[in-house]
Amino acid sequence: MQKLSLTKRHFLVLLSLFVITPLGLLSKVYTGIGQEWINDYSGDILYEIFWCLVFFWFFSGKKAIAMIPLWVFVVTCAIELAQLYFVHVPVAIRSTIIWRLLLGSTFAWWDFPHYALGCFLGWLLLIQLNKLSR
Repeated sequence: MQKLSLTKRHFLVLLSLFVITPLGLLSKVYTGIGQEWINDYSGDILYEIFWCLVFFWFFSGKKAIAMIPLWVFVVTCAIELAQLYFVHVPVAIRSTIIWRLLLGSTFAWWDFPHYALGCFLGWLLLIQLNKLSR
């Protein structure tokens, strides 16, 4: 049996995921100042960062750091556009928490700039994690 070792990079990614994930989930139930923006859009930013971190767990290097946020942005934008066709999926499926967390609930043009911001912040985070893990 092969022994698993947690590299410094993996530890930093895991630590970051332990911060980002609860923040993303809590953004959906937040009540207070800026509630509407936090409920609707801050999760988009955190969602992009989350996926950048997940893929950085598996891929590292300068090229990966540049490509991960780009591909995360492309895929999440494609998912957002696909929401225009999700009306054909039964409501019982679309209303599940897993569906809403992973694929969203409705199409919104305003998600795109937040996806871009999330990928940009994710890219900056990957650069910092890469520097710290050396």
